Amino acid sequence: MRTSARERLAEAGGRLRHAREARGEAPRAKKSLGQHFLNQPAVCQRIAGLLHAQEGDAILEIGPGPGALTRVIEALPHRRLLLVEKDGHWAKVRQEEGDARTEVLCQDALAYPWEALEGAWKLAGNLPYNVASPLLWDIASRCRALSRAVFMVQKEVGERIAASPCSRDYGALSVWMQAHLACRMEFTVGPGCFTPPPKVDSAVLSFDPLPAPSRPASPDRLASLLRLCFQQRRKQLGGIFRRQGREDLLQRMEALGIAPSARPEELAVAQFLALSGC
Repeated sequence: MRTSARERLAEAGGRLRHAREARGEAPRAKKSLGQHFLNQPAVCQRIAGLLHAQEGDAILEIGPGPGALTRVIEALPHRRLLLVEKDGHWAKVRQEEGDARTEVLCQDALAYPWEALEGAWKLAGNLPYNVASPLLWDIASRCRALSRAVFMVQKEVGERIAASPCSRDYGALSVWMQAHLACRMEFTVGPGCFTPPPKVDSAVLSFDPLPAPSRPASPDRLASLLRLCFQQRRKQLGGIFRRQGREDLLQRMEALGIAPSARPEELAVAQFLALSGC
């Protein structure tokens, strides 16, 4: 059976990867996994320092890759370090190089059961650009054990997370994250700090969970409302709700003193919570 050009190219790529591994060389970053590896120790030190690690802490790092940040975290006071790495090669390397307190789980962080974490956990990681938003969305609402988090994301995503109402970047992700967590932009990181260098800047953000009474009582209702509103962010809320036949939301708007002419991007987080019944 004749093989296609694509199949021959894939076979050649596989042979090249095996040859590199046989020589002890690390594989190249995988574009499919959004990999851009941190290569600056000073940046890793700043990220790790924001965890405020103490003896007895349990820390989880997402996507450790070659381990630049991992090695800094391992030197911090802590009781346990869990590494969640989707790339089988790097999961194996981290398992071989980790100390007695380090556990490695070869798994996609998007499929991790965040509800299963017990106790108090601090999370960190240089998140792949292609999954950062859905991953943070899940962690914010599902990880009840979260005590603090420090993540690096694409700068544009960081600006959306920390955005204020009436700004260009304010949207569903802003409201969702700020409804669950206190979000703070800490510092930015240029492309030269990564291998390979991305085409955009990155940002490091810290997150602290809000007190339980301040968080959404019904996250599903809030998520549904945000989808409804921000699909038409330039439209007036009164018109959006009327077209969807949502008399309940129109009545709640009136009770809350929100003008029908208001647009989704103008409402504060607290107003979205009240409007969703949270």
